[in-house]
Amino acid sequence: QVQLVESGGGLVQPGGSLTLSCVASGMIFSRYVMGWYRQAPGKQRELVAGVHSDGATFYEQSVKDRWTISRENTKNTVSLQMDSLQPEDTADYYCGAGLDWGSPAYWGQGTQVTVSS
Repeated sequence: QVQLVESGGGLVQPGGSLTLSCVASGMIFSRYVMGWYRQAPGKQRELVAGVHSDGATFYEQSVKDRWTISRENTKNTVSLQMDSLQPEDTADYYCGAGLDWGSPAYWGQGTQVTVSS
């Protein structure tokens, strides 16, 4: 049974930083494209950062140059370092695993990020 467990969300002031982590189990982690998605109230879930099994990365334009996604296959972990957080980054963040970009077969339960002064 595949499980994705996120951690690291919370409340942070504008300009602050957070690191989200997702630990996977029940899957051959190295074979999967891992992504971080977010869903703000009233909006659709969107891919904000992804890392392919070959190490290639993707960033949504609004987070490019602010955030860094990384994976550690030996620990079945994907992380998202989020710097220069802004109020518009407030959302629920989900870890997703799939065999292609933007098509997760598995989801974590989500972690909430709130950026507010």
